[in-house]
Amino acid sequence: MIKYYTMTKDIIINPKGFLYAVESASIKKAGNRDIAIIHSEVPCVVSGVFTCNKVKAAPVLLDMERVQSGSASSVVINSGNANACTGKQGMEDAILMADTLAQALGVERQSTLVASTGVIGQVMPMEKIVPAIKRATGLLGKHTALDAAQAIMTTDTFPKIMSIGNSTGAIIGISKGAGMIHPNMATTLTFIMTDFAITKVTLDRLLKEAVDRSFNRITVDGDMSTNDTVLVLANGLSGNTDAEAFADGLNTITEGLAKMVVKDGEGATKVFTVRIKNAKTHTEADRFARTVANSPLVKTAMYGKDANWGRIISALGYAGPDFNPENTDIYFDDILIAKGGISMYADKEAELVLNQNEFDIIIDLHMGQAQAHIVTCDLTEEYIRINGAYRT
Repeated sequence: MIKYYTMTKDIIINPKGFLYAVESASIKKAGNRDIAIIHSEVPCVVSGVFTCNKVKAAPVLLDMERVQSGSASSVVINSGNANACTGKQGMEDAILMADTLAQALGVERQSTLVASTGVIGQVMPMEKIVPAIKRATGLLGKHTALDAAQAIMTTDTFPKIMSIGNSTGAIIGISKGAGMIHPNMATTLTFIMTDFAITKVTLDRLLKEAVDRSFNRITVDGDMSTNDTVLVLANGLSGNTDAEAFADGLNTITEGLAKMVVKDGEGATKVFTVRIKNAKTHTEADRFARTVANSPLVKTAMYGKDANWGRIISALGYAGPDFNPENTDIYFDDILIAKGGISMYADKEAELVLNQNEFDIIIDLHMGQAQAHIVTCDLTEEYIRINGAYRT
């Protein structure tokens, strides 16, 4: 970390030139804020990373096209409706949201971006959304990034926000995400704003690297959304061109936000990291880690504080790559519970680890030098309740 950076949990550091506004369009419950606007007073360099799902929401398709220009100034986000699987009408509605924002702000129509989150397959209530966007633009500067983080929540239980920096360069990020969280980008709606002066080529590279080591290292339930988006807006108002300092800050922000998403996994009570050591290749290590992290049997065992390492080695067995169970060691934190595929009868010691809110499952394959990790959470009855009842 470059030493002029400072970070605090209590003080939100806002980059120069960024304004925020929130408003209610009654997409969710009447009166709840469900529209957020992020606006830079000057044009920004923009970069984005989007869902790999072949089913992409209209706002994703629109933003994928617009970020190629390399410039943007504003984003409008709604929660409560995903605007996904809505056909031609969905794209027209996404464009109308962007155009409404551009006209109200007096900026180029191609410089406005859109993001949506919520229920899939429902037509957008544009008769409510368009007036709400217009009202919100009149409130720019009267709200904060924290207000915006709250407005984009759906099943989230807390707003996700993180900032870092000082007058020589600052970065702030907000995220939403609790369910439909799965690696291979994206995994959430995330918006990162900075006053660093970064070129388009550099920003594209640094964002991809940051996402690969953060949002692509988490999973809640193995389901990938249709709307996942990470956008970075860099307006350059600090004049700081130190790409190394910016990269350090960006990685800190993305890793912090990604961890918050997992902690807020729908119904989750604990976070654990699956760490694969000494695999043949990184690709194989990654495959093992993802398989264990997404196993419902492993996740429910962690919820039940059950040191059932048999579920872990079973998941390794269907992950795909070859491995030798008789050379495999499994730890909960520093407690060795299985050595060479044989129980060490350390259940009581392991249960002490599983009583913690956060811990590691470490799997040493003794096959090479490659490593990988995935951060995930347990699976509880509450996850079923939320997803059996959630509509808006």
